[in-house]
Amino acid sequence: MKIRHLALAGALMVSAFASQAFAQAKDYLTIQLKDGPVVIELRPDIAPKHVARLKELAAEGAYNNVAFHRVIPGFMAQTGDVKYGNMEKNFQAGMAGMGGSDKPDLKAEFSKVPFERGTVGMARSQSPNSANSQFFIMFAPGSFLNGQYTVVGKVVKGMENVDKIKKGSEADNGTVSDPDRMISVKVGQ
Repeated sequence: MKIRHLALAGALMVSAFASQAFAQAKDYLTIQLKDGPVVIELRPDIAPKHVARLKELAAEGAYNNVAFHRVIPGFMAQTGDVKYGNMEKNFQAGMAGMGGSDKPDLKAEFSKVPFERGTVGMARSQSPNSANSQFFIMFAPGSFLNGQYTVVGKVVKGMENVDKIKKGSEADNGTVSDPDRMISVKVGQ
């Protein structure tokens, strides 16, 4: 009888560990770039609605082939305009960065997590509650963004690939001609 209890307890522990590992695997996004993958650890603990949106759009394939339309050297690379930024479908270079998804905008989820190299934040308009699908990855610290933009995660693998994204013109607010793209984006590692 004791052996059965031990076996059951062991099976429950394995099951709990597997469930936890599965849940943790879902808290990552993997972006395939031309130079290799980028793994982002998501932070649902500080921005649950924004993280849910990123995962939802990634699972739908909405981010596949979306341009890095604004890339400012020494600052950040912005992408995620699923309306105008898809380089395989209805790409509009002049409008990229002006669109989002067909889902409603999100209420800000500001936190005390600082914007450092590799931090991923949600792009928005002047309104704090206007984030939708666009996000950016920091090349360098940007403390002036702290508490002003929603942090959704951090690059944990492949930052060297982010560094290779084609840069835009600083004089033109980072607009990129013939931009690089997110080849594919998936939930998990």
